[in-house]
Amino acid sequence: MPTLIAAINTRLRDKLWLQALGLVLVTFLAYQPVWHAGFIWDDDDHLTANPAMTAPDGLRMIWSSLAVSRYYPLTLTTFWVQRQLWGLNPLPYHLVNVALHSINAVLIFLLLRRLRVRAAWLAAMLWAVHPVNVESVAWITELKNTQSGVFFFLALLCFLRFETEGGRHWYSRALLCGLAALLSKPSTVVLPLALLLCVWWLRGRWSRTDLLRVVPFFVMALGMSAVAIIEQRGWIVKAGTTEWTLGMAERFVIAGKVVWFYAAKLLWPVPLAFIYPRWDVTSRSWLSWAPLAGLVAIGLLLWGWRRKSWARAALFGCGYFVAALLPVLGFLDVFYFRYAFVADHFQYLAGVGVIALVVGAAATGLERVGRWGRDVGLFAAAASLLLLGASTWKQAHIYQDRGTLWRDTVAKNPNAWMAQYNLANWRSQEGRIPEAIALYEEALRLKPDFADAQYNLALTFWETGRTQEAIDHYELALRIRPGSAATHYNLAVALEKAGRIQEAITHYEQAVRLKPNLAVLHYGLGVALENVGRTPEAIAQYEQTLRISPGFIEARGALARLQAGQ
Repeated sequence: MPTLIAAINTRLRDKLWLQALGLVLVTFLAYQPVWHAGFIWDDDDHLTANPAMTAPDGLRMIWSSLAVSRYYPLTLTTFWVQRQLWGLNPLPYHLVNVALHSINAVLIFLLLRRLRVRAAWLAAMLWAVHPVNVESVAWITELKNTQSGVFFFLALLCFLRFETEGGRHWYSRALLCGLAALLSKPSTVVLPLALLLCVWWLRGRWSRTDLLRVVPFFVMALGMSAVAIIEQRGWIVKAGTTEWTLGMAERFVIAGKVVWFYAAKLLWPVPLAFIYPRWDVTSRSWLSWAPLAGLVAIGLLLWGWRRKSWARAALFGCGYFVAALLPVLGFLDVFYFRYAFVADHFQYLAGVGVIALVVGAAATGLERVGRWGRDVGLFAAAASLLLLGASTWKQAHIYQDRGTLWRDTVAKNPNAWMAQYNLANWRSQEGRIPEAIALYEEALRLKPDFADAQYNLALTFWETGRTQEAIDHYELALRIRPGSAATHYNLAVALEKAGRIQEAITHYEQAVRLKPNLAVLHYGLGVALENVGRTPEAIAQYEQTLRISPGFIEARGALARLQAGQ
């Protein structure tokens, strides 16, 4: 019997396709809840309400403009293709994300195997079912993570094949996959660092040739980094927020905390939240520097002992982990940092470094113990897979719809003002107005300068007939964001209903000035002018309305009435 079992194990090791199939099947099983999930936060910006998805020149808009969502042209192209294939049915989008995640697990297995990392299949499986990846897989928007991951790991595999087997075609494929990864998500700019780390792991050194081979990858990464910085800066300026006033000292403090946070979530993924609490960062206390000092100390110790196999493995795994996190350590401004400095989807590529290190170290240590150690290892591996898989299956339920997501986020992080605001929007859509109002007010308590919450709270008051309260909050919204044509227009409508016509006209005029090509604004101004007897001016506004929108029936009727009267 032992001989038979050994023969079966040997056959399984030789059958890579069986191991790959196991990774795919287990991944799809763990993510079964998302088969019934819908669209959530930011899916509108990237897909459902993105004008490039339905415009005749949508692909041109995607590739040539920073104005349509973010600049992920290859990811947005994939969304565009899917939109043509199955419209707004969320199921295929979720299945594509899960499929790409399972492919990434297979590629990680093959990559770790080529790097001669112990227990490569188990490490890949644990990564596939680890709950920190649920945010990347269950969130349709994060196709940019799963898709860029495929090209990222393919680039590593092709480059390593070129390093070990030669053949320019492998190098060309690595370059092509690297470019595709960058065009899918700019955070893959860490690819050249990952390539150098893999070469160092295999050879223990870098040659001049190795460095020259990586130069084209660095050039592509620098180009995409510049585009990403410009794009992120544009969104930050557009938002007009003040969360990015951090000095360099605070950024180093954040970087130290970020690395430890992500490592802790990999080793103990409880609790997981869609938006984590945003840290209050100070560089004045020596304790705030402890996380960074610890990282530096560990790095120096490992480097000093790098000739020992265990230290070399730790340097490789931890080095890749930190390198893959570089774009989100806080040294560069990222729009998401207005909500939190950390998010599970930020460590999608990085997590494999720590997981492979821990699994490989455990496998090596247990094998040295003998048969007893191997039995313990099998039990620990099975238990870990079951626990992580069950946690992923449970976590995936949170992404069923917007309401479920924001309820869970508010429960775990009541200070998340964005979650309070989005849950208020959901409650308002459900018609649960008192709850919506309370949530808007809580969001404003947490972030008093939140113009969108002021606007939506005013809109809710208006829709429930509380005109004066609507006016008060529209005015507060304008103090925060005076350049909002929609707020000026809605305030004008509310003031007109309250009988304050002259004030209404002032805000109509402001709205028209801000959005001169919007027909409804000219029509509203025309009605207000007509009501105070300024007929020639009202006629001029109705005529402008019809120039912009010839089919505006109400404007045509009003103009005909006034002209007939004259």
